[in-house]
Amino acid sequence: MEQIKELVLKGKNFLESGNLEEALGYFEQALLLNQSDPELWNFKAVTLRSLGRYEEALECFNKSLEIDPRDKYAS
Repeated sequence: MEQIKELVLKGKNFLESGNLEEALGYFEQALLLNQSDPELWNFKAVTLRSLGRYEEALECFNKSLEIDPRDKYAS
């Protein structure tokens, strides 16, 4: 669990600094450790959307909603 938090933190830092490919890599690593966390799917989706990879982003947002239909962050 701690490893996931570290990966997400690094991913968020890269996302905020505009290094989207690096951010995506960290979010994907976190998802390898836990594919049932809708928040991780949202982070990946936001990053993909920022990269202009809209179809992939939509798939990730939908995956988040499959896991938690009440997920208010899957937009």
